[in-house]
Amino acid sequence: MSTPVIDRTAPTEHPVLDVLAGRWSPRAFDAQNSIDEAKLATALEAARWSPSANNSQPWRFIVARRGTALHAQVVDALMGFNQAWAGNAAVLVVAIAETADASGAPITHALYDLGQAVAHFSVQAHHDGLVVHQMSGFDPEVVREFADLEERFVPFTVFAVGEFGDIEALPEVLQEREVAPRVRRPIAETVILSA
Repeated sequence: MSTPVIDRTAPTEHPVLDVLAGRWSPRAFDAQNSIDEAKLATALEAARWSPSANNSQPWRFIVARRGTALHAQVVDALMGFNQAWAGNAAVLVVAIAETADASGAPITHALYDLGQAVAHFSVQAHHDGLVVHQMSGFDPEVVREFADLEERFVPFTVFAVGEFGDIEALPEVLQEREVAPRVRRPIAETVILSA
């Protein structure tokens, strides 16, 4: 199946890189095609080289390919309407923050650095023709249990990765979200002080 064309370019206030303006978070994933392993490896490499405080790299990923028991476990951890669409993604990735080192000392920047790693992943994936949708609607304790994670590793988000699919395969309420106008708060309301 060829990837459908849909222009979701952000209406930015100022020029940004095309890959940033074009990146969006669809819920329509191609349920037939498997992941392009080279593109997945490249996105993981982009995440690996994202910046982190003291080069501590406090992120880990669970990479679950559709059709595997691991993928089914991640789908089971999803909550609400995320289960209605995310299972179609070729890959579900659980992003995990290492919130303390092996000695128990807190890593206070872990969530910030994890966010950067996921951002690098998503921009690289979009550049290579994949789509990514991040979700907070999942039960981290379900993931903790099946992955046998130490307390210092905190499952923080799940993101779906794959090729764009058929919008009409989504429930009607989600179809509307796929084509709704893209909006963001103005920069003037985001920058709270500037001198």
